[in-house]
Amino acid sequence: MAIRVFLLLLLFLSSSCPTLSLFEDQVGLMDWHQQYIGKVKHAVFHTQKAGRKRVVVSTEENVIASLDLRRGDIFWRHVLGSSDVIDEISIALGKYVITLSTEGSILRAWNLPDGQLVWESFLPGSKTSKSLLLIPENLRVDNDYIIFVYGSGCLHAVSGIDGEVIWKKDLANEGIDVQHLVHPHGSDIIYAVGFAGLFEFHTYQINAKNGELLKHDSAAIPGGFSEIALVTNSKLVALDFTRSTLTSISIRDGKISFKQTHTSDLVRDSSGVAALLPAKLSGIFALRVNTVVAFIKVTHELKLEVEEQIDNAVAVSHALSFSEGQQAFGLVQHGGSKIHLSVKLGHPWNSNLLKESVEMDNERGLVHKVFINNYIKTDRSHGFRALIVMEDHSLLLLQQGDIVWIREDGLASIIDVATSELPLEKDGVSVAKVEHNLFEWLKGHMLKLKGTLMLASPDEVVAIQKIRLQSSEKSKMTRDRKGFRKLLVVLTQSGKLFALHTGDGRIVWSRLLQSLRKSKACEFPTGLKLHQWQVPHHHAMDENPSVLVVGRCGITKDAPGVLSIVDTYTGKEVKFMGPIHSISQVIPLPFTDLTEQRLHLLIDANNRAHLYPRTSEAVGIFKRELANVYWYSVEANNGILRGHAVKNSSVLEVADEYCFETRDLWSIVFPSESGKIIATVTRNLNEVVHTQAKVVSDQDVMYKYISRNLIFVATVAPKSIGEIGSVTPDESGLVVYLIDTVTGRVLHRMTHHGSQGPVHAVFSENWVIYHYFNLRAHRYEMSVIEIYDQSRADNKDLMKLIVGNHDLSSPISSYSRPEVITKAQSYFFAHSLKTIAVTSTAKGITSKQLLVGTIGDQVLALDKRFLDPRRSLNPSQAEKEEGILPLTDSLPIVPQSYVTHALKVEKLRGIETIPSKLESTTLVFSYGLDLFFTRLAPSRTYDSLTEDFNYALLLITIVALIIAIFVTWVLSEQKDLQEKWR
Repeated sequence: MAIRVFLLLLLFLSSSCPTLSLFEDQVGLMDWHQQYIGKVKHAVFHTQKAGRKRVVVSTEENVIASLDLRRGDIFWRHVLGSSDVIDEISIALGKYVITLSTEGSILRAWNLPDGQLVWESFLPGSKTSKSLLLIPENLRVDNDYIIFVYGSGCLHAVSGIDGEVIWKKDLANEGIDVQHLVHPHGSDIIYAVGFAGLFEFHTYQINAKNGELLKHDSAAIPGGFSEIALVTNSKLVALDFTRSTLTSISIRDGKISFKQTHTSDLVRDSSGVAALLPAKLSGIFALRVNTVVAFIKVTHELKLEVEEQIDNAVAVSHALSFSEGQQAFGLVQHGGSKIHLSVKLGHPWNSNLLKESVEMDNERGLVHKVFINNYIKTDRSHGFRALIVMEDHSLLLLQQGDIVWIREDGLASIIDVATSELPLEKDGVSVAKVEHNLFEWLKGHMLKLKGTLMLASPDEVVAIQKIRLQSSEKSKMTRDRKGFRKLLVVLTQSGKLFALHTGDGRIVWSRLLQSLRKSKACEFPTGLKLHQWQVPHHHAMDENPSVLVVGRCGITKDAPGVLSIVDTYTGKEVKFMGPIHSISQVIPLPFTDLTEQRLHLLIDANNRAHLYPRTSEAVGIFKRELANVYWYSVEANNGILRGHAVKNSSVLEVADEYCFETRDLWSIVFPSESGKIIATVTRNLNEVVHTQAKVVSDQDVMYKYISRNLIFVATVAPKSIGEIGSVTPDESGLVVYLIDTVTGRVLHRMTHHGSQGPVHAVFSENWVIYHYFNLRAHRYEMSVIEIYDQSRADNKDLMKLIVGNHDLSSPISSYSRPEVITKAQSYFFAHSLKTIAVTSTAKGITSKQLLVGTIGDQVLALDKRFLDPRRSLNPSQAEKEEGILPLTDSLPIVPQSYVTHALKVEKLRGIETIPSKLESTTLVFSYGLDLFFTRLAPSRTYDSLTEDFNYALLLITIVALIIAIFVTWVLSEQKDLQEKWR
């Protein structure tokens, strides 16, 4: 009886143990996902009484989205293709969002509440032109509202109900470049105004209902056109080519008249370049000259009268029509740490409807755009809210003098990623804190036990989820013993650095770098890369880690460079250098000085090498290691691969001991008629390889050829450069190479006939995996090449390898001709790729997994064993024990292997893997328009327990087993005693 009770108790306790499944309440414990939209360029408010108040925006990332005006959350969004650039957006009938994209050739209507596509129209044209969208309010044709679109040289009238083209007028044949579409209120005529050639101004009167050309007028305007703005339905203003003369134009009563005025007669400081601002005020236009914005009225006689000149005005909104046909516009100025928002009435001019000042973080930079909207207050007066786009691409809403919400949409354009450790936790904990933590620990585990036994109430289930999030300690700002808590330092396109906490993805700090802000010295700043600059260890713990930010003042390689050193704990810009010499290549060297600053070699456009940090200690270290410094360069357009080394100190007009001349060691030229370089990849410099030896199934030992100097190069036939399928299989071919970058020696070459790019590749340890398209099979393929060192063939005794008596002391040199063998295999793969990466761990022991960024913007984890070149159709028993899988022609895609689960990382651009202190676990960060972070265990968590492991249940199980053993022992003793008394 006792044994039965014991077995039943044991069965009950074992069945109540948690499984390895991911439950709904566990989502977010190990991963986080953030959605962004990018820098806003158009915005339309929808604030009717019925329905939710929202603003519809389009962005530079080709996103159309609807945002909640209360919190800034995304109601819905659609991400268009990279070539489907959004030109204009509008709202029709209060229920449709109309978008014009791809240079005016694609018109779409979206349902405003849920974002569903209502219809889509393709509007072909004959030539590239400006894109214009016009939706008249009171124009109907057979109870159908009309949308006018000008794009690709053609004017289209499109039905607003079903998107059908009502009529089309090809204006490209007329030789006119249309700049504006005008529809007078209550009229059936639409005006197309623009210019032909350099000096001819043209107007076309077209019947809006049938597209019939009613009248055409033209006039020659001296000085030509650089910009043209619409002032009223019958008046325009144009800037000439020199941007020094304004031409006011009237098209009233079918006649064209004009009058010219010099900008110097209007603006007090006319020395700068003039530009027209799109204010769209009735009868008034805005002109910017340097930092001055002048609001100028156009009279009936085409005279220009300055209404007001405002200094330091950085942004002007479009005109907003509100009560009884009145118009207002928003104006933003900077003043110290504040921004000043003014809403002015168009008529009379001097009336200010609103003046507010708001404290603004200087790290957001200048205001780039402002959009205003009105609402009715409780006292029935008019209030105004402003949607502001900042220099760092952030989006914020101002209302009643406060910032209602902020969206950090600069994170939608990450350029590069680096990681940093968090500070160590300080010693010393109070007794009261320990007692409180112990009580909370016991309370939490008792709640978890009730949840496991399904005895918890709904409130207790919520408490369990909250405890799980808190007990994970994932958001603490100190290091953890498992190495899960780190900082992700990301560089964005706006020139801003963000530090993201890996625990929950929150922003720890952000810094808009001065080196990457537009200035007179640097007109077009561009961020390039992040490099580890200083990583202090135990003997230099008083120093904070820092990163090196490399940028350029232009888009060409000969443009001056800029450098910034940023503290990763505080975000402080420790040092700023620039503009300096050009930067075409950055080479991190494997040397550090006494303060743990890593040496970097910056190569300029003249192939001179510049050493950083610029200290005598760094020069001394570099000169001692001068003979061991090699690097390579790739000229993809010219098909040339070159190897370089340092020659001596550079001889310049001004002596510079940190500048060195370089010399070419070797070069490989791929003839343009036979091959073009489309991809190169090398090993990660920080990758750790656990062992060079690989024991195979027959107890033999193969030695991996481990070299940091190998580069993988892929070339294709010149005709294969285009889109997939643009050439026949006989005309295409893909050739891959493994090349030593020290000597230029080609170690391996392989040809894939009938294949073409794009090629995505990853290099790890002694293998490289690459993805391409096979035209003959009409399918994508992935190939693997593994390279082994035959020079160590004498060290194949397994027992010597185990006891450590093998000889691996012989030096490895690129100049000694290596004896290598390669193994290769190809497999079909179902997906097209955007990017590819490989997991990395602290010691390199854990099995590798490929992280594949699919065309569907998801990340798939693929076991490296599937890409083992030694797979065969019928593996032997020994090979099966080794883990070699039977050969198949295709790589399997298991739905459970998607790292991102059911989520998407829209416009996926990169995948970064970071090793943790636990050998089993790697951290994965995927970025694009969205961000996704998770922890991955390729060989499962063999060296740790899960964070939500129920210690209370384990303790109760042990206690129950002890009690059961004691009870059975007592019962057994009693039974023995009774038997003896018999």
